[in-house]
Amino acid sequence: MTGTAVYEIRRARSREELEAAIELRHDVFCIEQGVPERDEVDGRDPEGIHLVAVRDGELLATCRILLVGTTAQFSRLAVRRPARRQGIATALLAAADDESRAGGARRIVLHAQTYARELYRNAGYRPRGRVFWEAGIEHVAMEKPLD
Repeated sequence: MTGTAVYEIRRARSREELEAAIELRHDVFCIEQGVPERDEVDGRDPEGIHLVAVRDGELLATCRILLVGTTAQFSRLAVRRPARRQGIATALLAAADDESRAGGARRIVLHAQTYARELYRNAGYRPRGRVFWEAGIEHVAMEKPLD
């Protein structure tokens, strides 16, 4: 957070809010980063937990969690350009930990774009395996125990 510009981190509350989150993901991944839409839209949104950061009615950021047994899959972290570097991604990661634990997960895994590796490292994630390419972008698999 910066100064008095407070935002709220919570689950998406409506269909409209979820649609706004998916639109933000499209803007960040497909338009900014050139990810093909077929790679961004994977058909798993209906089963996901969608977290959002909202300030004054504006959706600033989003991420998705998929619970698979005792593993949570964290993905689709997108922050609106003017809202970046304000701690919102870090706050979403912390909220994702809480949501994952509440859902019975004992660990959380993700594919981090390598430029953002430090964000995840600072949140307690550790790399596993080698760097790989996904949707035309360099990634590394990372995980974190939730016990």
